[in-house]
Amino acid sequence: MKKITFIGTGYVGLVSGAGISDFGHKVICADISKEKICTLNNGEIPIYEPGLNDLVKKNVDAGRLSFSSNIENSIKDSDIIFIAVGTPESNDGSADISAVKSVAILIAENLNDYKVICTKSTVPVGTGELVKNIISENINNNVSFDYVSNPEFLREGSAVNDFLWPDRVVIGADNKRSFNIMKEVYDPLYINNKPILNTSIVTAEMIKYAANAFLALKISYINEVANLCEALGADVHQVAKAMGKDGRISPKFLHPGPGFGGSCFPKDTQAFATLSRENELTMNTIEAAIKANQYQKDRMVKKMKHLVGGHFKDKKISILGLSFKPNTDDVRDSASIDMINAIKKGGGSVRAYDPIANEMMNDIIDDIKFFKSWEDACLDADGVAIMTEWNEFRAINLEQLKKIMNEPVLLDTRNIINIKKLNEHNFKFDNVGRGDHNAH
Repeated sequence: MKKITFIGTGYVGLVSGAGISDFGHKVICADISKEKICTLNNGEIPIYEPGLNDLVKKNVDAGRLSFSSNIENSIKDSDIIFIAVGTPESNDGSADISAVKSVAILIAENLNDYKVICTKSTVPVGTGELVKNIISENINNNVSFDYVSNPEFLREGSAVNDFLWPDRVVIGADNKRSFNIMKEVYDPLYINNKPILNTSIVTAEMIKYAANAFLALKISYINEVANLCEALGADVHQVAKAMGKDGRISPKFLHPGPGFGGSCFPKDTQAFATLSRENELTMNTIEAAIKANQYQKDRMVKKMKHLVGGHFKDKKISILGLSFKPNTDDVRDSASIDMINAIKKGGGSVRAYDPIANEMMNDIIDDIKFFKSWEDACLDADGVAIMTEWNEFRAINLEQLKKIMNEPVLLDTRNIINIKKLNEHNFKFDNVGRGDHNAH
């Protein structure tokens, strides 16, 4: 059993800390926010993630998982320190690693014996060398340490399963001692024949960006295919299904929609592209994926505007779904934000509903009305836009929806509503890349 501290109790730190405690290790999740630690100690989880509440409670009750705002003591009492703080996008598109640097100094000041320092945060390639130098320059004694990179590959909405049953674990370590210590952390996965890959530190950092950027590129590609399908009268779902049968391609991330969002893909593609430019290279495919993604969000706005008569002035538009994907309350870079802002800028009003993310959206956008059901949100609406594929939206009663709306107008950006039924109920509608859409 290892004694481990996670610095940062955000999405990555909390899921990873709880997951590693479930492997039998003693884990402290530490954070400078006393309010957040108090919330966690009261048994409340500050983020929505299916299965996380049960995983945390199980390991807290077992005495393996605890929460602390005393980061200094947590560092001193642990064998391994995970850095799991945020690395948001800077104004120039690069990743802001100021929090990582601050944590590195704090670790250095509290090293009291040999420890492994591990970065779990998504950081630019080369950050490992920077962190090692910061720690070396700020150590108060002659204590030794090793540094490793252990990127996360968690999908919001299924992060608990992704952590406990991963496709692979990547450990960037420059010596056998630190790799073996980290391998011991993940021993339960090794026993279950999950591949644990040992790379250099810089290679591990590159793997994370390369993987995320590729998935973002795949989404942008199928969205562009969907747009061409619309122009030619083809059905993108049949195209994607046939493509996915090819083992070289796979069906994952071949789902057309309003553009990707969330905490990872937007900032990681920007950071990857920026890093390339800094090294006098151009990631042409990634630059194109970023542009295609914004184009897709703008395209959804144009579709909605066309459906309601060419303008938003004095129109009441219902937005169903605010999170960037289902099973999460994360609204960062959600396509709903672009849609809401465009409606407001055009003189319209927004009535919004999300099963989980109302509060999160309310924190970043003013002057819209939030409701506790799709029925209330759609009352007297001039148009409805389905922006997130929550299961309850798949089962919307179109007859009831038509009765409560001013006009039966619907934009289905997730292609979850049956086209035949929309036609039967005389809806004016549009979607993404399906062969039969009556808006054009």
